[in-house]
Amino acid sequence: MCRICWGLVAVFLVLTGGMAYLFVYQGSVRPAADGRTAIVLEPGERALILAEMRAFVESVQQITTGLSQEDMETVVEAARKSGRAAQQQVPVPLMGKLPLAFKQLGLDTHQQFDQLALDAEQLGDPAHSLQQLGRLMQNCVACHAAYRLEVQ
Repeated sequence: MCRICWGLVAVFLVLTGGMAYLFVYQGSVRPAADGRTAIVLEPGERALILAEMRAFVESVQQITTGLSQEDMETVVEAARKSGRAAQQQVPVPLMGKLPLAFKQLGLDTHQQFDQLALDAEQLGDPAHSLQQLGRLMQNCVACHAAYRLEVQ
């Protein structure tokens, strides 16, 4: 009896570990023809992620305009729009399809927008904010260089 119980526990642990690997780490991916990793999504899931990326671009444009006019209030407002508070509620099934590195880049990008807003508000230094924006944009470049979104 005890052997059967331990056997079932072992099978359960292996299955749980495999599911955790797929859900947390790997996601729903395949190699893309252009050398990047294709994240395979439903049309609505792809639209959700692209909308968030467009919001990033809009914030970057507003931050750049604010910095060029030394209008730090605009910089703060624009950066906050893409910070963690603006992070959309991502459905659990979609989270399972995203590879861990993609999720980490997204979270870090939201955090960098928050830090940019905080520093712009407290320091009021356009040069510092511009450096932060340059570092933040490295996440955008890295993500677009590594991933593409494809519909199933």
